[in-house]
Amino acid sequence: MSRGDVPDVVVIGEPMVEFSAAGPLTHADTFRLSFSGDALNAAVAAAAAGAHVALVTRTGEDEFGDRLVAFAARHGVDTRWMRRGPGHTGAYAVGADPLGTRAFAYLRSGSAASRLGPSDVDLAPVAEAGAVLLSGITAALSESCAAAVVHAAETARGKVVYDPNFRSRLTTPGDAREVLAKVAPRAALVLPSCPADTSALLDTTDPERAAEACLGLGAAAVAVTCGADGVYLASGPERRHLPAVPAAEIVDATGAGDAFGGALTARLARGASIVDAVRAGAAAASICLGGQGGTGRVATAAEIERLLSTG
Repeated sequence: MSRGDVPDVVVIGEPMVEFSAAGPLTHADTFRLSFSGDALNAAVAAAAAGAHVALVTRTGEDEFGDRLVAFAARHGVDTRWMRRGPGHTGAYAVGADPLGTRAFAYLRSGSAASRLGPSDVDLAPVAEAGAVLLSGITAALSESCAAAVVHAAETARGKVVYDPNFRSRLTTPGDAREVLAKVAPRAALVLPSCPADTSALLDTTDPERAAEACLGLGAAAVAVTCGADGVYLASGPERRHLPAVPAAEIVDATGAGDAFGGALTARLARGASIVDAVRAGAAAASICLGGQGGTGRVATAAEIERLLSTG
């Protein structure tokens, strides 16, 4: 592989088929088909932000797998390491109650992506990439996926960004903490959300304490996301609060955190400072809120710049 073919960013995880309904899943009979999942959302966001992005995953040898690979390619994602194989392509259904609260039903047990392992990491340009974005969701899919996440963190020579992304339906706090403890010493940046990740994995709902706990695990920097309250950033001796970027329109919060991580990692891979990268991620997340589903509204690099220039 020539140097020009090496991705700026490698994302490892499970892309999914998304069936979304405007009403509750208990009554919905009409669904909109799209494609999402934290890894795909982040990869698409990073590509739209201007990076050469590769998605490392496995999809089923089925029609949905075909469509998913084509969708990723249309959104500028390098699909050379989206391997086809045994197991079905993962999917989920999402609906909303009358107050707008989202409910998810996952169809991912035994999926193709749950069979990811360290060998998939070795076949991909993980070591050469400028940055590697990893997720606790990927680690929670199976023992082999957890091993792949840790191996990727150990293999990468570029910047490792880790989003703990704790999901109680997928894993336990103890198992998620174990992965965090293994990845953090290799991470240039850890992205816990507060309070969801911090309470389960770090025993605190205080962003400052959460950041110090991650630094204590060996992370070089920590950006604690606090929703509308912005981001608390701890990097070296610097401690600062970065305000959220107000959204022009809020349709759906699905994938906003993934857009944050994807755009941020794209900036880091291309030499931006952590502060500038976090601000770009916050702008991408704000724009993402204006679309339905995880990839319904994706911020371009130009849109991110315009939003930051008017903030």
